Amino acid sequence: MIPQIEKLKYTDSGNFFLLAGPCAIEGEKMAMDIAEQIVLISERLKIPYVFKGSYRKANRSRIDSFTGIGDEKALKILQKVATTYNIPVVTDIHTADEAAMAAEYVDILQIPAFLCRQTDILVAAANTGKVVNIKKGQFLSADAMQFAVTKVRESGNPNVILTERGTTFGYQDLVIDYRGIPEMKALDVPVVLDITHSLQQPNQASGVTGGKPQLIEVVARAGIAVGADGIFIETHPNPAEAKSDGANMLRLDLLENLMQKLVLIKQTINQIG
Repeated sequence: MIPQIEKLKYTDSGNFFLLAGPCAIEGEKMAMDIAEQIVLISERLKIPYVFKGSYRKANRSRIDSFTGIGDEKALKILQKVATTYNIPVVTDIHTADEAAMAAEYVDILQIPAFLCRQTDILVAAANTGKVVNIKKGQFLSADAMQFAVTKVRESGNPNVILTERGTTFGYQDLVIDYRGIPEMKALDVPVVLDITHSLQQPNQASGVTGGKPQLIEVVARAGIAVGADGIFIETHPNPAEAKSDGANMLRLDLLENLMQKLVLIKQTINQIG
């Protein structure tokens, strides 16, 4: 399943769709450069592509962590990416009041995993008429996400995506239960696998989230094989210098090779049915 978004290209290619970009909007040049490179990759491989970038990072372990460059400034950069490359864009919201504001600039509103049970946020996002991407809470089963979907649908908005991003495994790790992908697909919504966040190691003593980026390809291959409709990847030219979540990002120059492999796996899945 592919979400119905006006600017989403190559929806008839038989490929998965891709949500990719930096964790946070750090500046206009950085966002535009990343978008340009991923657009070229998506065009070569006929992958439906949505640019991802958080205009603000509200969920930080430490008070001195980077949270953003300013809401309006970052949202205008997202809008410029969308208009320059004629692609959809997605960003997170963190309170109900943010929904209408962010909806003026983006095509998809994303509900962070920790907030996926917050009724007021889900309803506010639904009321904008935008596609709503709900990340599954690390503390929830796949089946429990039916209630989040219902909240959006019963608010009059049928345009829902669900995203798997790992389940809490002990205090400082996550594990992916791939059974959840077909379970959530049974709710008749597109299902995305968030690869890079699923490889986070949260709650580190330093207050900075760790990760296992060396497993990105392993997780991505498995996700496509079990039927994920979309792939979510945070990427940066130099993850070590990223201002947020650099520990689990994919280096941008590695993205095309990974996408080539995933397209081949998807083609095989399509052939065997």
